[in-house]
Amino acid sequence: MMDPAEVEFLAEKQMVEIVPNFNFDRVYLISGEVGPFRAGLPVKVPIWMAVNLRQRQKCRILVPDWMDVEKLEQVKEEESASRFFTKMPSEHYMAEAQLILGTCGEDVPRADEIRTALKDLWDMRMSKLRASVDLFIKSGGTNARLDHLTLMELNSVRPLLPHALDQLQRLRRNTQPRASASQDFSQ
Repeated sequence: MMDPAEVEFLAEKQMVEIVPNFNFDRVYLISGEVGPFRAGLPVKVPIWMAVNLRQRQKCRILVPDWMDVEKLEQVKEEESASRFFTKMPSEHYMAEAQLILGTCGEDVPRADEIRTALKDLWDMRMSKLRASVDLFIKSGGTNARLDHLTLMELNSVRPLLPHALDQLQRLRRNTQPRASASQDFSQ
């Protein structure tokens, strides 16, 4: 099971655009190369690097296109209109947003509205996930398909689900009629 810090670690590998205020050649990382860095020209870097450079006041982070209030409201409408989970604008949308807004929220236009839209979307999806898990357990299902859930969302129910299914299996086993121990096999 992954904890939230591990999911955040994976999210930090996502690329984001920054506008550096310095010049530097390419940087060679295990995951690939980034740069070159030219003052005033946007460049894509992993979020962990963008956060680090921003904390040292070496760049400005450009908010991803999906972190727009209108786009998030549209995603919320689609999610609420669908019975199923819809595809999110980013695989790690919550972790990415928390990292970016936590680092440079004051630079993001309408940051509070973005936070609210993301929280509403998260709450809506968690409610849908709880209802799906409840229906799954009540129906006695043995497997389920969970399309378009993010790692963070899956990890929110992971601690509960295996335990609940184990308990249900024990209850079913204990309530099934048992064969008599003294059956006559002489027929």
